[in-house]
Amino acid sequence: MARRKIIAGNWKMNMTPSQAVALIEELKPLVATEDADVVFCVPAIDIIPAVEAVKGTNIEIGAENMYFEEKGAYTGEIAPDMLTDAGVKYVIIGHSERREYFAETDETVNKKVLKAFEHGITPIICCGETLTQREQGVTMDFIRQQIKIAFLNVTADQAKSAVIAYEPIWAIGTGKTATTEQAQEVCAGIRACIAEIYDDATAAEIRIQYGGSVNPATAPDLFAQADIDGGLVGGASLKADFGKIVNWK
Repeated sequence: MARRKIIAGNWKMNMTPSQAVALIEELKPLVATEDADVVFCVPAIDIIPAVEAVKGTNIEIGAENMYFEEKGAYTGEIAPDMLTDAGVKYVIIGHSERREYFAETDETVNKKVLKAFEHGITPIICCGETLTQREQGVTMDFIRQQIKIAFLNVTADQAKSAVIAYEPIWAIGTGKTATTEQAQEVCAGIRACIAEIYDDATAAEIRIQYGGSVNPATAPDLFAQADIDGGLVGGASLKADFGKIVNWK
């Protein structure tokens, strides 16, 4: 069974609610496809108008983050049932920017992953190495650790529905892209790690995205690789170019 491609836009801290609706209206006809799942992961304040704006389309709305508690004295955080009640289907967890700027750890990523599954939200679990780690030859050691901790106490059935996003930190927003071979090698290594944790059947179902300066020129080769099941797209998801990435064929 071929894995269905999933192409998600990570809007990061961009777009006011009115700008979000305008962008969605522009992108709707450009991302219409039956060949892939299309997700816009938008800032929290944009979620409700974005969910309204995509009604009747092939687009799902995701969140960029979520807390691992149900409710309580966590000023500024967003609970999982707030997301589900608003119509969110996906949540990005453990993006390198969250780890770097907001002190997220492998352990908090794991807590969020477990909580997302508990609420029926599909986590897009991010992993990736720095340039120094790649140059030191520890890329797979580092990523395997991220994956093993992220999936602690996650069942095989849950894992099958998860999405993993491999994003080399040195390629995010830099214009540098991992070569197709580099991206495929790491994504294959991630799939092998999932097979070790669970089994080959689980590894065969889980979808693994590549992220890091994906653009219309690089998307076709990347998405043609055996272990790359789509992309987590940053800057290009805020432009008409995103339509070309979604319709890469």
